[in-house]
Amino acid sequence: MAKLHFKYATMNSGKTIDLIRTAYNYEENNAKVLILKPKIDTKGDNMITSRIGLERRVDYLISYDESVLDILKGKLDGVKCIFVDEAQFLSKVQIDELNLITKSCNIPVLCYGLRVNFKNELFNGSKRLMEVADELEPLFTLCECTEIARFVGRKVNGEYTLIGDEILIDGSKEEVEYVPLCGKCYLKKVKKIDLNYIKKDMGC
Repeated sequence: MAKLHFKYATMNSGKTIDLIRTAYNYEENNAKVLILKPKIDTKGDNMITSRIGLERRVDYLISYDESVLDILKGKLDGVKCIFVDEAQFLSKVQIDELNLITKSCNIPVLCYGLRVNFKNELFNGSKRLMEVADELEPLFTLCECTEIARFVGRKVNGEYTLIGDEILIDGSKEEVEYVPLCGKCYLKKVKKIDLNYIKKDMGC
């Protein structure tokens, strides 16, 4: 049985590189693949781009209110794998449709994306993937303190913020930056919590 996979991580963890590499491996073995991306991710337009310069053209850009089943109807003949970049931006319904494709057409679907937003809350697409995916695989990068980063902070004009819309694409505004952070640094730098005070207050 084909599986729905969710490979998740914070920024700079190599998600796009892994997608491009895995798709290339399929094609090197004469296996047809399709690559999807939410249209709301305007960075790169109809390309997926990595921070080290690798890029790949997307087969289909998906709007939030479009049906994945309708878009791919009649287009799956010979397809051996479907890849989805920035899957956190998909809707619950779209994730469920991808799951239907894996189970009915026996085509694996590999979704790549962020788990949580800059407020440390699950994206809708990521939440549904955590609920229904057959395989969950975390990818890792380092916080600036060299601990494993599992969270993301948003900087505006060089300052961390918890204010703003959930979706603000990196690069769409010059002053916006996203930073991978470990849990401790997220609490200290983004939430502005004095952990030393709490440690002293708790007597630990």
